[in-house]
Amino acid sequence: MRRTTVLRIALTTGLLAGAATLGLTQAAAGEAPLTATASRAPASSAVLAAMQHDLGLTRQQATTRLAEETAARGVERDARRVAGASYGGSWFDAGSGRLIVAVTKAASRNAVEATGARVTLVEHSQRQLDSTMARVDALDAPAGVSSWHVDPRANSVVVNVVSAHKDDNDVRAFVARARASGPVVVRQTDRAPRTYAAGTVGGDPYYTGNVRCSIGFSVYGGFVTAGHCAQPGAGVSGWDHSYIGNFQGSSFPDNDYAWVNVGSGWWTVPVVLGWGTVSDQLVRGSGEAPVGASICRSGSTSHWHCGNVLAKNETVNYSQGAVHQMTKTSVCAEPGDSGGSFISGDQAQGVTSGGWGNCTSGGQTWYQPVNEILNRYGLTLHTA
Repeated sequence: MRRTTVLRIALTTGLLAGAATLGLTQAAAGEAPLTATASRAPASSAVLAAMQHDLGLTRQQATTRLAEETAARGVERDARRVAGASYGGSWFDAGSGRLIVAVTKAASRNAVEATGARVTLVEHSQRQLDSTMARVDALDAPAGVSSWHVDPRANSVVVNVVSAHKDDNDVRAFVARARASGPVVVRQTDRAPRTYAAGTVGGDPYYTGNVRCSIGFSVYGGFVTAGHCAQPGAGVSGWDHSYIGNFQGSSFPDNDYAWVNVGSGWWTVPVVLGWGTVSDQLVRGSGEAPVGASICRSGSTSHWHCGNVLAKNETVNYSQGAVHQMTKTSVCAEPGDSGGSFISGDQAQGVTSGGWGNCTSGGQTWYQPVNEILNRYGLTLHTA
């Protein structure tokens, strides 16, 4: 296959074609081939530049932040273990560059601090907050309620209400029932979320019926993407309308994930497209980034953008129904970006589901965590 063809596929499908690892990494990087040494650096110059642009950081601040966030992932795992039932959640604090861990018992402080985390005392444990979240999930939410999630910083479940509908009778009734279920606070948002599928547009990554969506991450045997893009059995074609495969599993609403098998001359590599904004990124794992961490998204419409993780385990109330266990970010997205990749450093995070706003005026976007998708379908992430 000619190099120009490889690059064309890279820029429109997220699946790079090649027969050997060396060829794949060269095609993925365009004019600057990725080497083992370069790919293990904290980040490429282009990724650092994107963080500078989207997060308002200097180059040194971006480099330092990535290193701090990598350390925080390990601290979070250890801190949760030693805190035990006292664990009340955690988040990355960009100001201090450290993970903050909430605990309900002062006796847990020393052990948790020994992991490298800062500690704050709270009233409610993660288990109590999750129980409240489950009770709110069981309620029937009206359209004026946009989402709800466990917020460790507020030590509560946060219910987000669209400002224009805050005084609607059904919204007020939902809020009253939610507050009766446990520790709940209410916040207002300007817009309601929507999914980011789009009608067919020539030259974009993949089509199913008259819908265009974006590829998330390569897995052995296919790729993962958003469930609202199609039902099981639906055929998928690439940018050139050649057949790729079929949706093997799909769930929406309740969840928003799916996977597609890959064949007919197409195959997968562990790469997320940078769309010329940054170099194409190798995927080396799926370590979960904490709340507060920086994160970037790749999609077929708005391409590459970065932001921060705002919340985890949020239920998003789309017009088609509620979707659970989502992660909220400050990254923008637009129709056609659905299913695309969320990545932190070289770690896969999730597939784009929906949000509000756009990449001109800004907005928020949710993703379905990738590890949940892998576990649900018994898939293995394709890593470098």
